Amino acid sequence: MLYGKPRSPAHRKLVPGSEKKQINKRTVRMKTEGSMENRPDNTAFTQQRLPAWQPILSAGIVIPGFTLIGLAFIGIGVALFVTSQNIKVLERDYTGVTDDSSCGKCMDPTKKDCVCEVKFSFSELFEGPVFFYYGLSNYYQNYRTYGVSVDPYQLVGDTAYFLSPDSNCSPYQNDSTGTPIVPCGSIANSMFTDSFTLYQIINGQQSLVPFDRKGIAWWTDYNIKYRNPAPVNGSLALAFSGTTKPINWSKPVYELDPNDSANNGFLNQDFLVWMRRAALPNFRKLYGRIREGAYANGLPAGNYTLQINYNYPVQSFGGTKKVVFSNVSWMGGKNQFLGIAYLVMGSLCIIMAIVMLIVYAKYKFSDDDGA
Repeated sequence: MLYGKPRSPAHRKLVPGSEKKQINKRTVRMKTEGSMENRPDNTAFTQQRLPAWQPILSAGIVIPGFTLIGLAFIGIGVALFVTSQNIKVLERDYTGVTDDSSCGKCMDPTKKDCVCEVKFSFSELFEGPVFFYYGLSNYYQNYRTYGVSVDPYQLVGDTAYFLSPDSNCSPYQNDSTGTPIVPCGSIANSMFTDSFTLYQIINGQQSLVPFDRKGIAWWTDYNIKYRNPAPVNGSLALAFSGTTKPINWSKPVYELDPNDSANNGFLNQDFLVWMRRAALPNFRKLYGRIREGAYANGLPAGNYTLQINYNYPVQSFGGTKKVVFSNVSWMGGKNQFLGIAYLVMGSLCIIMAIVMLIVYAKYKFSDDDGA
């Protein structure tokens, strides 16, 4: 086969205008190279020249790796589970549905200022500090229409929204006379209103066990998320002029704590605790701590009486109420699930390591026999 003689560049046929385009491209390239202000630095990081390392997932690496991870998870799981088991928790239901409950008389919603008692005892020291919670069940605070029923501008002390609450607060935006409600919305209107007083029975006499009610709200809520309006002539009440309390409240927001003026308004500790919504329908919220005076080390063995001002109705939504006494450890409150989860994951890793070892040994020895 004969091949033609290659043609020299001189004989190459140029398309009209192509030479001009090539010159323009060279000119643009030279100009670009001459002024590259946005060009990254010539470093290994910016030019993506960093050395890379990729493990070779051989049996000699994967099997020991799964084994070590499994042993570590099992060790952590045992520590968490044992620690959780050592945390003491005492729960008492006080809804009043049982025959032996003294709170049954208070279930009638027409009864006001009803007081009932829950009696219990400790056979040994309930080590402190002791945290005291109230708990509710079948209460969906994460329900969407409930969760958005709030005016965040009111809660940062913006008085412009006191007289014109957000429409999301409806039907708790204004009262029957048209007066704006502050704080408005379903969350604030449904604030928990039961109160508790604890006594230790010593020689037949009641000795008050003090609750430390300070600092029970989240730091971010108290210091950042919620703010009181500026007092008018030194009075917080005047800052709420022209507004009214939520429908289900017995007193306005600026009078929630008659014993501590600093614990009123939107910075009231109980209000802040309630406004932080729970994710699940069964939850508990902190009411106070027992860590002062003779009870700094906990609740001594003996008999106790919890006096309850029963105000909060739960029958309408089929809920229940309870009180919880608990102490804590380095991992927080009692949480058996966390330890069990670590134990399960660690066991699965060990099982996987054993399975891979069996498969590896079987096929490796088969290859050796075949050779």
